[in-house]
Amino acid sequence: MNRNLRKILAGAVIGLVGGCLALAAGGLGLLRTTEDLTYDFRARTLARPGAASDDVRLVLLDQKSLDWAKESFGLGWPWPRQAYVPLVEFCKRAGVASLSFDVVFTEPSVYGVGDDDVLRGALADLGCAVLAADFARADGSSPDWPPHVPKPAFPVTGNAPLVESRVATFPIPDLTGGLIPVGNVNVAPDADTVYRRFPLLVRFHGRIVPSLPLAGLMAAGPQPVSLAPGELAVGHAAAPLTEDGRVVLNYRPKGTFTTYSAAALMESGMRLAEGGEPVVDPADLKGKHVFFGFSATGLLDLRPTPMGGVSPGVLVNATALDNLLSGDFLRMAPAGFDAAMVLLFSVLAGISVTAISGLWTTVAASGAVLAGPVLLSTAAYIQGIWAAMAAPLAGCLVSLFLAGAWKYATEGRQKQFIKSAFKQYLSPKVIDQLLQHPDRLTLGGERRELTIFFSDLQGFTSISEKLTPEQLTSVLNDYLTAMTDIIHRFGGTVDKYEGDAIIAFWNAPVDQPDHALLGVSAALACQEKLAEMRPELLDRTGSEFHMRIGLNTGPAVVGNLGSRERFDYTMLGDAVNLAARLESINKQFGTYTMISRSTLEGLDGRIPARELSCLRVVGKKEAITVFEPMTEVEQERRKDALAAFGLGLARFYAGDFADAAEQFSALADKDPAADRYAAKCRELMADPPPEWDGVWAMTSK
Repeated sequence: MNRNLRKILAGAVIGLVGGCLALAAGGLGLLRTTEDLTYDFRARTLARPGAASDDVRLVLLDQKSLDWAKESFGLGWPWPRQAYVPLVEFCKRAGVASLSFDVVFTEPSVYGVGDDDVLRGALADLGCAVLAADFARADGSSPDWPPHVPKPAFPVTGNAPLVESRVATFPIPDLTGGLIPVGNVNVAPDADTVYRRFPLLVRFHGRIVPSLPLAGLMAAGPQPVSLAPGELAVGHAAAPLTEDGRVVLNYRPKGTFTTYSAAALMESGMRLAEGGEPVVDPADLKGKHVFFGFSATGLLDLRPTPMGGVSPGVLVNATALDNLLSGDFLRMAPAGFDAAMVLLFSVLAGISVTAISGLWTTVAASGAVLAGPVLLSTAAYIQGIWAAMAAPLAGCLVSLFLAGAWKYATEGRQKQFIKSAFKQYLSPKVIDQLLQHPDRLTLGGERRELTIFFSDLQGFTSISEKLTPEQLTSVLNDYLTAMTDIIHRFGGTVDKYEGDAIIAFWNAPVDQPDHALLGVSAALACQEKLAEMRPELLDRTGSEFHMRIGLNTGPAVVGNLGSRERFDYTMLGDAVNLAARLESINKQFGTYTMISRSTLEGLDGRIPARELSCLRVVGKKEAITVFEPMTEVEQERRKDALAAFGLGLARFYAGDFADAAEQFSALADKDPAADRYAAKCRELMADPPPEWDGVWAMTSK
């Protein structure tokens, strides 16, 4: 056997070993997160509108709608139920095919029973409305189907595995009244919290329940449903099912669905009722399937999707209906096809190293092999098939590594070869991991406890308006550089800059047991540094620079949103949202640094802080206690004033507003927070609340 044939056979054997390892890793689920990330890449790159995308409309309760209701009618959140009636009546005038509310109304209206009745009457009069219910595995309020909710009436034939629900949360009786059907909105994300798979049907105590989009389709006109292994048919439309009875969503480009602000449709409904001209032409909605949902950040219905960032949760439901009407859900490739891809490209990868001489030729051949799974899986996606990309790439990478090791053992050039060949398409960091720990190449999201830092310059918009672009760039760069240096000095990771805002976190990607202490120390150091810079910045800009900082400690998902070659982490979760809220709430108390109780508990008493308030942020039911940290020098200097503030706060919590106002008024000229409390006490004295729990409810974000 000649040498070249021996090299080819060695490469083939190595490739088979690498391919089998990749198949084993895939069988154990170790490549699922990476595969999902490749799906996200394909979705963002190849997304196209569907044949029926124009049949779907979105109506979003956005921040603009909240502001409109506040300015026009003095309505705060939550709105009275009858506020939705003009929207429903507009949909009736327009002749929509269906109207689906992606909102689970679990509590009676705070405006009285009649308020719910008015909305129920409008929905019943529309005749094609659907409300949301939450069919879950563990968390729910009802183990059985309640009498006030119509049971699904469409016929189902055949059988197939479906998602099982043990408990459910239904809308209140006053809204359904035995008339308005419901659809399931409980959609489980993948392990990395991204929504890719969707249950069109769930099984609830032997009864088959439609999802919200399928219920909306049925509201437009009942259709027979049939189940078979691997497939669900609704009328003439067929949807391929995964092994657990879900469909794989085929996402559309951002902006595909015509979207309206809820305020626009509500105002249009009111104008039509008065004989005026609507803001939106009713003809635009005629025969369309309309979904209503939340998009305002404070209403907390934003979900990660493969298209990047977060989107309103209702978009997931709209995509499912669009896919069903268009008949283009993604189909999973057969397991045999994926396995053949893994073995083929792994063998080619092994041969590309062992049998080809010359550095650049080897690099070109290996690069071409690596491009093969990408091109093939991309072509399959265009045809509506989800073919594996991660496993073939993993097989290629493992085979390349093993082949390089074999070449080193037989020719003594392993390290030089890998560094020379791989650097063309892998970063040095990935190369080092490939050499030392190949099993660590799989990227994805993980849940960690973080200390999260949000900062923003006070009044920066007005400051920037006075400066030329060159001046603004120079000042902002100097400021961001100084603050970033401090954050890095205390071990923080700067997530991103948004104009003058800085977002950072601690305890990822490396473990930092004292992350709360590091984050608060960095915040105080940033405030001290800005105080030093303030005179110079005043000379340069004619404005005083003050920075508001909010910190919160809690669980969040940290995930890679960059390329496979660069480990760029960002974060997502309620704890992140709360940190942003605390930064903004500073301005309501006249403070500049605010931390949550969870962050305070992580300090172990090593940084002094005063209790600032027990408050409830917009969109949250639970109250939180917030604190203002300070240096020991500042604590000593303000010792008497802080003690007096604490006495006033205790009286405020107790509902003794007169004594609290007197206590705070004595401090108001030196303590902005005391001044805000004095004003709040006077407001509460003028209009005493019927019940007092000591919680200051924030009215804005």
